[in-house]
Amino acid sequence: MEGKNKKSVRLGDLLIDLGKITIEQLDNALLEQKNTNKKLGEILVEKNYFTENELLEILSEQTGIERVNLSNYNIRQRAVVMIPEVLARRLVLIAVDLDKNRNIITVAMSDPLNIYAIEDVKMATGMQVKTLLASKSSIINNFGKYYGRSVAETAAEQFAKENAIAEIEDVDAINDNLSNAPVVKLVDVILNQAVKYGASDIHIEPFEDIVRIRYRIDGQLIEMMTPTKNVHSALVTRIKIMASLNIAEKRVPQDGRIEIIIDTVAVDLRISILPTVYGEKVVIRILNRNSFMRTKKELGFSDHNEKLLDETLKLPNGIVLVTGPTGSGKTTTLYTILNEINDSRKNIITVEDPVEYKLDGINQVQVNEKAGLMFSTGLRSILRQDPDIIMIGEIRDSETAEIAVRAAITGHLVVSTIHTNDAASTIIRLIDIGIPPYLIISSLRGIVAQRLVKKVCPKCEEEYEASLEEKNLLGIEENERVILHRGKGCPFCHGTGYSGRIAVHEVLKLNRNIREVLYKKDVTTDDIKDVAVKEGLITLFESCKDIVLDGTTTIDEMINIGFSLD
Repeated sequence: MEGKNKKSVRLGDLLIDLGKITIEQLDNALLEQKNTNKKLGEILVEKNYFTENELLEILSEQTGIERVNLSNYNIRQRAVVMIPEVLARRLVLIAVDLDKNRNIITVAMSDPLNIYAIEDVKMATGMQVKTLLASKSSIINNFGKYYGRSVAETAAEQFAKENAIAEIEDVDAINDNLSNAPVVKLVDVILNQAVKYGASDIHIEPFEDIVRIRYRIDGQLIEMMTPTKNVHSALVTRIKIMASLNIAEKRVPQDGRIEIIIDTVAVDLRISILPTVYGEKVVIRILNRNSFMRTKKELGFSDHNEKLLDETLKLPNGIVLVTGPTGSGKTTTLYTILNEINDSRKNIITVEDPVEYKLDGINQVQVNEKAGLMFSTGLRSILRQDPDIIMIGEIRDSETAEIAVRAAITGHLVVSTIHTNDAASTIIRLIDIGIPPYLIISSLRGIVAQRLVKKVCPKCEEEYEASLEEKNLLGIEENERVILHRGKGCPFCHGTGYSGRIAVHEVLKLNRNIREVLYKKDVTTDDIKDVAVKEGLITLFESCKDIVLDGTTTIDEMINIGFSLD
């Protein structure tokens, strides 16, 4: 071992010398190790003699081996691939850096006192080994991330070499080629990696000489790899076959669906294929079913907004609308609402396009335009099924809106989504598509408008004092000291400074004063908003400002919300 590492000692002897465990405890742990083949440190942690963090601190202090947090560490791909994945997984270690000039490879290990593991790495790489301390869980988490990318790049390169003569155009030839392991492996790795990264979409885009593969993570597209153009035909054909699409058709758009299991989790993939001048572009929407099961608190509802929404949902009839742009989390909010009001005493029926998550105890209907089952026709049939609560995936036209309004008036609770900028403009939108104000007044109970904002990365978060301009945006006095938060950018967040997203909301509960405004001729969004704010509406901008001040997000995200509502 190089660097700070001191001579190797056995972990058990070290812990006894330090008085951390007794000889009897060590003997029991060694006996269990013999029977289970687990690591000694792992057994000692399982027996609650100390936590994994405490064990790592002890080892670092006593051996002089540096302890690292791999989430913040700039792991180098060229170092990772020096150690075969099978060996890395067996020894629970990962290479993080490489110095070819000095012939040293730096390896993060959960058990750096394991001299046999170090010797195995020396044999595999032909290099001297410098060890670092890292938790077992963080090492394992990085296996899929770094070895998976290596597998994808290797598969793409291998396939490109095998088909370097010309891009395959013949359909039968492509079909035959799909038995080729590199193509199958490449698609599998692209899908697996996207799910592990928490991506919402995969973009596969052909250009003149390359294929660009990008993941949308936390609302932002990040380039993952750019294999050569030779890969494109077989890659698209493989995806088409998985989605049961026509592999011979390349001139018109196609849409499909794939259901797969990744790490025991059921994942739905929505496939959209669009012809471009360089070939077919593929966009894959990832719907992780586990992501829909959230509480309102987990979605980002403040106490004030959650209380308003709960009061609205307790009403026996009327319409509750969730609004916002595409990709703002409206469907997730709808499923959360349905899950919380689901009751065996109520008949709940939905009509959706598509059904994104199957809820126990709820009758869900899938829109099928080819068969003539639209939102409006499905809704008419639902009304003959004696429902208590109706969920409509989206109000897209006047016919659907009119049926929903009449269902609400006749004693049903209807929840749905609609595309508008904020809560107040939703009412104007309903008027624009032909719903008379008097029907809106008698049927509409509440509106939830929402946006998704990115959260500051917890791994590279830093505090800073707000500038004068930022104080002005926040409406804070110039002489007041304000501490804000931002992310510096790290490997964990792909250098963006953000990790994860949270929704901000405004909840408008219609009361008498707001209804009176609707009787006014040529009522505007501003008229409704002015009254709503006087009645206690907390706007999207104000909701976002609150989580800027508590360090959840940045002022840049707040500005994006503000400009989108101007």
